[in-house]
Amino acid sequence: MSRHVAIVTDSTAYLPAETMERHRITAVPLTVVLGDRALEEGTEISARSVAQALQKRKPVTTSRPGPEVFAAAYRAAAEEGAEGIVSLHLSAEFSGTYDAAVLAAREAPVPVRVVDTGMVAMALGFCALAAAGTARAGGTLDEAVAAAEKRAEATAAYFYVDTLDYLRRGGRIGAAQALLGSALAVKPLLQLEGGRIELREKVRTATKAIARLEEIAVERAGSAPVDIAVHHLAAPERATLLADRLRDRLPALGELHVSEVGAVIGAHTGPGLLGVVVSPR
Repeated sequence: MSRHVAIVTDSTAYLPAETMERHRITAVPLTVVLGDRALEEGTEISARSVAQALQKRKPVTTSRPGPEVFAAAYRAAAEEGAEGIVSLHLSAEFSGTYDAAVLAAREAPVPVRVVDTGMVAMALGFCALAAAGTARAGGTLDEAVAAAEKRAEATAAYFYVDTLDYLRRGGRIGAAQALLGSALAVKPLLQLEGGRIELREKVRTATKAIARLEEIAVERAGSAPVDIAVHHLAAPERATLLADRLRDRLPALGELHVSEVGAVIGAHTGPGLLGVVVSPR
């Protein structure tokens, strides 16, 4: 019988609360700074509040958890019987969250393996679920890490934003690309590549961009067993329609999650975001 392995991630995984409870996954919250208030994602500020602030041109920034927050999470897991911890986080290209976790892991009472998944949102969430499933089946620390890394390697994330301006302001995409997109009045389709946000295609209208997003997801999924997540910010109708169409078109669909992104991702993408995570099993 292998030792108990605990799974820790961060709040940008956007796993449903009941899913985290069922799989015994702990999420460490990132922070959104709205005006002069620092608020924890998931408990103290909603994505809708961020969307409204952005629409009013109010300053919104985000910050990583401090190492002490991770240290507390690791201690709690050890006190509950964990003899090893897998700590899975959003891309280090986006945030210092991974670095904070690494610092805390050095002083943890049990071995901690910190993984930069290169992912975010449910692309990260699916990695956490893969690790949790392996741990629940009696897998070792190394086996749980390997399961998460394998899932990350196979997973793809694509998304549409109404404007690149929010990503440009937050430094999450090159200024030259943002300016080019604005100058041509295009609707950008983006993807996660190497832990970074890259411009995949430029489409002339929002309707065509969303249709193309669907086609890209279907092409990537193919006919193999696959889990899908559809994310949005202040665009529930778009998300529901896209999810319904993907449900009809994917014969080997496993889990299908539809959710609004949290405050941290929302702060960098702006209202109108529509994203698809394709994660083969």
